[in-house]
Amino acid sequence: MPQLLGKEIGPIGFGLMGLTWRTTPPSQEQAFAAMRAAIKNGSNFWNGGEFYGPPEYNSLVLLEKYFEKYPEDADKVVLSIKGGANPKTHQTDGSPENTRRSLNDSIAQLKGRGKIDLFEFGRRDPAHPLEETFGVIDKEYIQTGKIGGISLSEVRAETIHEAVKHTKVLAVEVELSLFCTDVLENGVADACYQYGIPLVAYSPIGRGMLTGQWKKLEDMPKDSLLLAFNFPRFSAENFPINVQLVEKVEEMAKAKGCTPAQLAINWTRAISRRPGMPLIIPIPGATTEARVEENSKVIDISDDEMAQIETILAKFKPAGERYPTIFTTNT
Repeated sequence: MPQLLGKEIGPIGFGLMGLTWRTTPPSQEQAFAAMRAAIKNGSNFWNGGEFYGPPEYNSLVLLEKYFEKYPEDADKVVLSIKGGANPKTHQTDGSPENTRRSLNDSIAQLKGRGKIDLFEFGRRDPAHPLEETFGVIDKEYIQTGKIGGISLSEVRAETIHEAVKHTKVLAVEVELSLFCTDVLENGVADACYQYGIPLVAYSPIGRGMLTGQWKKLEDMPKDSLLLAFNFPRFSAENFPINVQLVEKVEEMAKAKGCTPAQLAINWTRAISRRPGMPLIIPIPGATTEARVEENSKVIDISDDEMAQIETILAKFKPAGERYPTIFTTNT
């Protein structure tokens, strides 16, 4: 079993974003059922965010309410929280003042019912040196036992190489899926391997597309944030092109006797077997108990199947960028 901060975690984690950051969040009862299912199925590495939803109902508020009802689960979870966005500008702000604000608010929202094991800025702030930001976190929060450690999010390889000079980086969270293999080729995975840092793969099912639920644009939920923010891969012109990869994944999954989501999630895990690759922990999100149970199932992807997938990917180019231009990437 992989470990973070000396705690054992399951090979597949759990992304909390969709439980609070959406136009119509699921009921608390439904969210709790999904969270309980994650624990039951060994997906005890949880990833949430201070800005995943409004301050009155973000990941931390939900977690506090969950741990109030199920206090026995608090010690079972390894919790990673994103923060660092300035609530006034909505931009990443690595200043000492905002770093303290973000951490203090996040810790306060948990009300002592749980502990933040890993804290990461959602993006790097180019206006403030890493040394400055990490210095505050390390001296005032890690050394005092308020949080466990630091991880990185949506960073390029150069940032990893720089960050390790100033702090112990415990994890690097970046997008990795059959739709997005950039980090395997741009030095990010290489850097993680070099320093023995686990790579946390967010959106391993392509923001839901690789589940096979959406065959045409009209199948997507009308309140989807992907549509609200105009994510390019879900545009009217790009969607039909990207569905072609989904269809190939469905064919393989059917032959293997698993779901498309399970194939996609476990493909990211299997990359760890390649020489020079770090430990990879996918963190699929889900809002229902049934989906969590599906996503947390560990299946073996053989070398032959990996080769087959590589052949498919070599012939396919995703249509559209990962994010709309209002979002910064590869920081």
